[in-house]
Amino acid sequence: MAREIVVSREGKTSKFGLTKVDRSKLYGRRRRIHLGPDGAVCTRAALTEDGALLIQSGMTAQGYFTDGGTWVPNKELVGLDEDGKEVEQVDSTLGKEQTLEGPVDAQEILDLELQSVYALDPTELDDGLRGALDAGDAFRFVFNYRADYRAETAFLVANPEGEIFALIGRPSEVAWRDAEEMIPTFEDSDDEEDGDLDFEMF
Repeated sequence: MAREIVVSREGKTSKFGLTKVDRSKLYGRRRRIHLGPDGAVCTRAALTEDGALLIQSGMTAQGYFTDGGTWVPNKELVGLDEDGKEVEQVDSTLGKEQTLEGPVDAQEILDLELQSVYALDPTELDDGLRGALDAGDAFRFVFNYRADYRAETAFLVANPEGEIFALIGRPSEVAWRDAEEMIPTFEDSDDEEDGDLDFEMF
């Protein structure tokens, strides 16, 4: 069964197939292939710091080694918050209906730390949502491609040609400084030995 983004607005459901958009799909790509002395294609690998293990591509996605050399598979790992407390895993949202919020202000989208873009192919599209997207409205919903420990924020948008996209990322946290706030400066040292340089000493 194909994985879909499923959203609801005003009690009506819409479903979309999704395809990730990346630079290679937009502009194409070149791939440099390294060959060994016998002409065979080389595969990338890395040595651990102690030189005891050779790690090939994909191995680190299966788990981790502790400092003591014990292997811990990913299924045994847990997420921790800033205080070191265990956090619950967030399920994938694909195939699970998510409520659309909005229309949202365009500034919310501009403040997004964009991580992924998906081109959406509607398999079931509510006419009301279609009209709102065509009018330039954008909607926010919760997105999580696979189960992990933090869901991401997604925005549903359409371009003038009617193509629909999901913009995935995390809202940025901008720190503003008041104009009247003094910027801390370094005080002059009270060390008696400090003084003007005597260029004759050079």
